[in-house]
Amino acid sequence: MKKILFLLFFVSLLLKLNFSFAQAPAPKKINIEHSDYADMNQTEIPDAFLLTGNVKVSHDGVVLTCNKAYFFQKENYLKAFGNVQLVQGDTLFLNSKYAEYNGNVKKAFATGNPVMTSPDATLESDTINFDRNIQQVYYNTKGTIVNKDNTLVSKAGRYFVKEKKFIFLDKVVITNPTYVIKSNHLDYYTNSGHTYLSGPSTITSKTNYIYTEKGFYDTKKNVAHLLRKSYIKYDDRRIEGDSLFYNRNTEFASATRNVKITDSINRGVVKGHYAEVYKQKDSMFVTKRAVAINFVDNDSVYIHGKKLMVTGKEDNRIIRAYNNVRFYKTDMSGKCDSIHSSAKTALTKLIGSPILWNGESQITGDIMHLVGDNTTKKIDSLKVLNNTFIVSRDTLGTGFNQVKGLNLFGKFKEGKLHDVDVVKNTEVIYYMRNDANELIGINKNKSSKINMILEDNAVETITFFNNVDGDIFPEADLPESARKLRGLVWRGDERIKSKDDIFSEEENQMNDKMIAEGKKEASKENTPMKIRKETKNYDKKKGKK
Repeated sequence: MKKILFLLFFVSLLLKLNFSFAQAPAPKKINIEHSDYADMNQTEIPDAFLLTGNVKVSHDGVVLTCNKAYFFQKENYLKAFGNVQLVQGDTLFLNSKYAEYNGNVKKAFATGNPVMTSPDATLESDTINFDRNIQQVYYNTKGTIVNKDNTLVSKAGRYFVKEKKFIFLDKVVITNPTYVIKSNHLDYYTNSGHTYLSGPSTITSKTNYIYTEKGFYDTKKNVAHLLRKSYIKYDDRRIEGDSLFYNRNTEFASATRNVKITDSINRGVVKGHYAEVYKQKDSMFVTKRAVAINFVDNDSVYIHGKKLMVTGKEDNRIIRAYNNVRFYKTDMSGKCDSIHSSAKTALTKLIGSPILWNGESQITGDIMHLVGDNTTKKIDSLKVLNNTFIVSRDTLGTGFNQVKGLNLFGKFKEGKLHDVDVVKNTEVIYYMRNDANELIGINKNKSSKINMILEDNAVETITFFNNVDGDIFPEADLPESARKLRGLVWRGDERIKSKDDIFSEEENQMNDKMIAEGKKEASKENTPMKIRKETKNYDKKKGKK
């Protein structure tokens, strides 16, 4: 019984298959529409019609014309010679000296100076193939494509007729009057001018050099979106980031995540997670854990603020940092609300509750200026105006050394604060110790001016000038309440001791999040969303999801 059921099922399946095969449409035959002369020569061309003079044939939507043709009727195959032209609607024209066309598989082959033209572009190569089933033109020898704006050259390529899209696979070069694009894998849409780059690719112009390993470029609007290991390089500046946007018309660039802008001339670097660069104005804006790193006095200076702005050309450049600014140098650090630094005047202003730590000393005042030397490119002097206060812990931590006055004027030597004058209504409390670090007494006095000489950021000598009033007290004779000057506020717990301290905990958490997002983006599929949208119809036909 089981054998009978199996046989019935097998017979039924065969019947269904035979019915299916029976329903498959037979290939359409090539139709000869015109020829001045027709003949058959079984000796020279067995089983072929010889068509000569104004030959015109058609097949399922294409028309082929030529001077002479061999038509193999059984094979539904044609060989065409002289002034060959294959036309599909008004979208594709294929001209050559010689061509072959197979009506059964709907494929064409052209050689002898073949040229394919469409409304948007012209393709020239040694050999051009056309597969009508999938509407693709392809070539495996050097090909040149020309449209209104660009000339493209590659060793191999494929053209998708319906999508009006070229895929180039080897040594691709796009030449435009203002730039040259080079890549090993490039997708190009002739109607929109959209270009997608995969693998090591460059865009070179007179104004800059762009490198990317995954990017998009609109050749009509001159707009680029670049991913993976991308950077934009000007003469003296290099812009890097996980994602770059660039507008060639306005010379504007923006960068997102892991941004790094390098100034090769001034040996400066600006980092953050978002940046905007305006080349024509020679300016930039950086935020999201922004930090500027400059090389000064053989040391790196780190300046951080919620926002950093750099404007102007090199000799007239202004750096602004604002909102909770912090900076760090090996032997100096500080905080303020904002910073304004001018290259022309070599003046850096610390604005809004400035505080400076020089070695172990804490310096505060209403106004604080760092003055540079444009000749040596080094820090020259420090000015603190109104309510100057210098404080440091005593060597053994038993109290505070304090200097108070109206203004402070300091000079730097080899990058370190060396000679300091505090003027007008000065007051001092200083713990004096001998070479054995034993406390001799506590110096407390007032004067018109104080001069301090520092060595390695420690006070070497103190000199008092004019109207000196005070004395050196034994520790037992000076009560605790008399050991602090009015206005003393010790902020040692706020001191910035490393380049990492310039960032808050919240900013570090944001940084970790941005880096994690970048890694997640990098691990996604290689094809950008925009590319998938433009190739959507083709992918459906190929059965891809």
